[in-house]
Amino acid sequence: MIWLLPRLLTALAVAAVAALVGLLAAAMLRLPTTGWAIAGALLGFVLVAARDALRAGHLMAWLRGAQTANAPRDTGFWGELGYRIERALRSRELELQRERQRTTQFLSAIEASPNGVMLLDAGDRIEWCNSTAADHLGVDPARDIGQPLTNLVRAPSFVAHLQARKADEPLTFTIPARRGALAVWVRPYGDGQVLLITQDVTERLRTDEMRRDFVANASHEIRTPLTVLAGFVDTMAQIDLTPPERRRVLSLMKEQTDRMRVLLDDLLTLAQLEGGPRPPVDHWIDVATLMQRVQADAQSLSAGRHELAFEGAAGALAGNEAELYGALLNLVSNAVRYTPAGGRITVAWQRRAQGAGVFEVRDTGIGIAREHLPRLGERFYRVDDGRSRSSGGTGLGLAIAKHTVQRHGGELSVDSEPGKGSTFRLLFPPSRVR
Repeated sequence: MIWLLPRLLTALAVAAVAALVGLLAAAMLRLPTTGWAIAGALLGFVLVAARDALRAGHLMAWLRGAQTANAPRDTGFWGELGYRIERALRSRELELQRERQRTTQFLSAIEASPNGVMLLDAGDRIEWCNSTAADHLGVDPARDIGQPLTNLVRAPSFVAHLQARKADEPLTFTIPARRGALAVWVRPYGDGQVLLITQDVTERLRTDEMRRDFVANASHEIRTPLTVLAGFVDTMAQIDLTPPERRRVLSLMKEQTDRMRVLLDDLLTLAQLEGGPRPPVDHWIDVATLMQRVQADAQSLSAGRHELAFEGAAGALAGNEAELYGALLNLVSNAVRYTPAGGRITVAWQRRAQGAGVFEVRDTGIGIAREHLPRLGERFYRVDDGRSRSSGGTGLGLAIAKHTVQRHGGELSVDSEPGKGSTFRLLFPPSRVR
């Protein structure tokens, strides 16, 4: 009520002045003084009310508008009221702008998330989603807003999981129109609303499957020579063998022992490649020296049964010499193993126009069918299991070569055709070649 007192005092003062003016006018005109005094007081009140009404009209006109300009700068009560309203509005606008900025930043952060995020109302209608969730679930983030998600994603397991509101455990399922698998988390919140989180787990499931296959294959590969060795040990313990028979059994036992040792060495090499530090970029290896080492080993492996050619050995590679030697030797060993006697094996080093370098191992061997090419480089993958075992392969040579070249920033590529031979390439980036 403090704001009312000054205005009442002002009105009384104006009325008093107006009444005094009325008294003076009546006295000068020799008229009744009481009526003129009352009339003057009423006139003063009317003037004060008119002034207030005018200032209130200015303020109301400003409030009815967009409030882009300043509030009326009148004096007194209406001027102060307009100023305080304007300040409150400007403060609220500033707070709303800050909230919009925070909301925009929050949504931008969610948009950048590798996981999909979707908001659903109580009727499972889409309120908002980021582009990742739209891609995972095959929806349009603009067109499908307000649509029931269960009308767009009809996988029975997903619909049941969403309707059950199971927040404790994710659902993993596949969408027929999309390759791969999704993990979905349902988190109820608010008044029946749902936060839906999606994650592409295709690669993780594939890795888990590869890990299971690796363990199974490694166990099988180790169990086979162990079984053979156990059989020979039992035979020697129970049967008296003649010296020739004993020599033959010991020879076979050594063969199985060597096979198991080579397998374990390859497994250790793979583990070191996957867990070790990246090869240095400032340690340069002379390609000619590397090729000479591989050539000596190739001649020993071939034992004169093949025509060997080594070409274009000028240059240097940055990296780990032992790893590069092992990768190249694995390719040459495969070429020797699967090329019939009298065939030709060519090992070449080339510089490409963009500065990259490539080792090529070409042979005129039995070749590989096209359907096997994408899987070459997988651990223990064999085109012909029986043929690989009989030739002494572990199924890890190409995996070692692939991991080695990838650790050096390059890639392994294969061209092959049954009956016409194969070409294996280790391609290195220009930064590691000079």
